[in-house]
Amino acid sequence: MNFRNIVRNIVTSLKPPPSGEAARHARRAYRRHFSFSQTLFIATMVFLFLPLFVLILYSFNGSKGMSWTGFSFVWYEQLFFRSRDLWRAFWHSIFIAFGSAASATLIGTLGAIGVNWYRFKLRNYVQVISFLPMILPEIIIGVSLSIFFAGIQMQLGLATILIAHISFNLPFVFLMVMARLDEFDFSIIEAAHDLGANEVQTLLKVTIPVCMPGIVSGFLTAVTISLEDFVITYFVTGPGSSTLPIYIYSAIRFGVSPVINALSVVMIFGTVLLTFLLRNFLKYIAAK
Repeated sequence: MNFRNIVRNIVTSLKPPPSGEAARHARRAYRRHFSFSQTLFIATMVFLFLPLFVLILYSFNGSKGMSWTGFSFVWYEQLFFRSRDLWRAFWHSIFIAFGSAASATLIGTLGAIGVNWYRFKLRNYVQVISFLPMILPEIIIGVSLSIFFAGIQMQLGLATILIAHISFNLPFVFLMVMARLDEFDFSIIEAAHDLGANEVQTLLKVTIPVCMPGIVSGFLTAVTISLEDFVITYFVTGPGSSTLPIYIYSAIRFGVSPVINALSVVMIFGTVLLTFLLRNFLKYIAAK
C-alpha cells in the first residue's frame, strides 16, 4: 500500500458518521436491539428457567442441605437402585395417564362427532355441561368425586383415580376435536355417501382421518394433564395407589429431598428427548 492510499484511509476514518435516512435506520436498529420487549423477554426466560438450572445443579450435591459440599452421584444411585416406592408411583402415573387419555380420547371424539353431526333437543346443554370440568376449580371436582365414590361405596384406589382422570380429560379432547370439526368440509361426507359408503365406513375412513390432528392433540394434552394432576388425585387416591405427584408431595412435606431433584432432572431430559424424537417422527410422516 502506497502513501496516497494510507492518507485516504486515514481521512475516511476521520469523517463524521453518516447522516440522513441511512443514519436514522442504523440508530433505530440499534435501539431495537436493546428494546424493552426484548429485555422483558430475557428477564422472563431467566425467571422461568433459572430454578431448573438450580435444581439440576443441586441434584449433584453431595449433601441434603443448600450448602455445596462436592459433586456426587449419590442421589442418582439412590433414585435408580433404592427407591422402589417411587418407581411404583411413577408406573402408576404412566398407567393412569395413558389409560385415562385413551379412554377420554375415544369417548370425547365420538361425542364431538355426534354433537357436530346430529341435531337433538339437549345438544346445547350437552355442550355446556361438557365444559364444566374445565371451568370448575379442581378442589370442587375432587371433593365431588370423593363424595360420589363414597356414596356408591367404591373403594378408593387406581380404579377411582382412572375414572376421575377420564372425567376431567374429556372436555379437553372434546374441545379440540370440535375445533377440528368446525373446519370440516362436509362435501367430503356427501361424496363418500354418493360412492356407496355407509355411516360406519364414512366415520372410520373419512371423518376420523380428517380429525386425526385434533384427536392426537387431545390425547397428548390429556396425557400431560393427567401426569401432573395433584389436587383431584389427592381426594380419590387410596392406600397403595399413590401417583408420582402424590408421592413427591409426601416426600417434600418436611423439606426437598435430593432424590426428587434427581428424578426431576431425569424427567426433564426425558421430556426433551421425547419431544425431539416426536418432532423428527412428525417431520418424517409429513415428508411421506
